[in-house]
Amino acid sequence: MAPFSFVDRHLRVRYNSKLFGWQPQWYSLGPFPRVRLEVPMATIQRRKTVTCLVGGVRVGSDAPVVVQSMTNTDTADIASTVQQTAALARAGSELVRVTVNNEEAAAAVPHIVEQLDKMGIRVPIIGDFHYNGHVLLTKYPECARDLAKYRINPGNASIGAKGDNNFRTMIEVAVKYNKPVRIGVNWGSLDSTLLTKMMDENSLLAEPKDAREVTMEAMVVSALNSAALAEKYGLRPDQIILSAKVSGVQDLIDVYRELAGRCSYPLHLGLTEAGMGAKGVVASSAAMGVVLQEGIGDTIRVSLAAEPQEEVRVAWEIVKSLGLRTRGVTVVACPTCGRLDVDNFVGIVTEIEKRLAHIQEPLHLSIMGCAVNGPGEAHDSQLGITFGRGVGMIFKDGVPMRKVAGEDIVEAFVKETEKLLAEGAAAKSEVRHELVSIT
Repeated sequence: MAPFSFVDRHLRVRYNSKLFGWQPQWYSLGPFPRVRLEVPMATIQRRKTVTCLVGGVRVGSDAPVVVQSMTNTDTADIASTVQQTAALARAGSELVRVTVNNEEAAAAVPHIVEQLDKMGIRVPIIGDFHYNGHVLLTKYPECARDLAKYRINPGNASIGAKGDNNFRTMIEVAVKYNKPVRIGVNWGSLDSTLLTKMMDENSLLAEPKDAREVTMEAMVVSALNSAALAEKYGLRPDQIILSAKVSGVQDLIDVYRELAGRCSYPLHLGLTEAGMGAKGVVASSAAMGVVLQEGIGDTIRVSLAAEPQEEVRVAWEIVKSLGLRTRGVTVVACPTCGRLDVDNFVGIVTEIEKRLAHIQEPLHLSIMGCAVNGPGEAHDSQLGITFGRGVGMIFKDGVPMRKVAGEDIVEAFVKETEKLLAEGAAAKSEVRHELVSIT
């Protein structure tokens, strides 16, 4: 434990350990008016993987967990797909997948990429292939060239019953154009030949496993066998990403734990068919939160029956809540109770979040409805507001600034936030200027 030191009348304590980060908390101790104790907070140790380059985005354990999404437009509708892809990129999607399910979609891909480039949007585009990918990738070479990655479902690529020629063709196209591939096993389209074989073998055991356990194992085997075939046909290990999509929370946890322990490829996380509304958000968060906390997962997509931008927002909230990424405004707001000292508290919080939704710089704000926890929360925020008897006190870095009331509350807090951002931008500019002067 490091010695105590006085900083601005506060007592700061550091616990020096490579295994822990710093989470500041405030306490009142003895004669000191306020003590800030930097409490160690466990950091997530990522599972070690190779690094896969998708366009200009690195996916793997030496890079942040990547947020991605998928359009729901008809890919052949170039204007609509470009518009939605641009919206997803602006919302924070670092990779965007489009379905390439027919010739019209394949022919549209180069035009989509070209128009996005003209708009200054450089988000890598991934092609989602199933039954006819081998045909489309060879017949439309511009599509194969312009996509940043191919997604192949081995259960729909004729592996097993009809041999692996279709899968091999797609891999050889990937090798030709130096493209990475996600081998995406899905429980709803698992290679039936492999699953039947494993079920038959299981039935002969003295103590057979249950059907769920065999199915989970079949998914892992399918992914690993397909990856081995991809390497056999010319892909490097750092050009392969694996996924094993299921729709049950516990199924996702179990299958990814098993897959993670048996390979060093980056893993794509996602709960398929998660559902809509609170059910989909909660299920995706519960499932992916567990494995991400264990260091498993290198890129995620939240699959919801909702607008794609909502998927991106939820994905970012998941990685932010675990401390894996920082982006945009994080608002700490109290859950409301009978102690509220301001009218329309929920409306105030909602309006502030809406007004600040465009901000991408990491900011920690607090909006608290009474004096019980408010001042303490405000001390931990870059900017905070605490209400008492209908009047709000704005804090900056824990220091009270000014009171606001009535209709001025939202406007005043938004303006203070914008001022804080401007001050930060000016400080960064000054540092850059000094560095240039020194060099």
